[in-house]
Amino acid sequence: METLSLSVTEASRNFSDCINRARYQGTTLLLHKNGVPVARIVPTAHQLTKGIELTSALHLAASEAGLSEEETSTWLHDLEQTRGSLQPQGKAWHF
Repeated sequence: METLSLSVTEASRNFSDCINRARYQGTTLLLHKNGVPVARIVPTAHQLTKGIELTSALHLAASEAGLSEEETSTWLHDLEQTRGSLQPQGKAWHF
């Protein structure tokens, strides 16, 4: 993973480029103010999971746990009920 050092001023002028470098190139950006490191922009290890990937992972987990068809069905039903009871996060940020 590459690390790039730049000033806070330069980062603010090119903020979207900094974010794109972190996201798409895996670059870590070390931000300096008056020559002193003050912040770091790092790519997240977390990636969004697609629904099909999640479904496959759940079925694999159920089979590896040795659950019967009935237990698997009950487990997936409980999971769906729990998911349905979750409240959405607050309003999206608006600028």
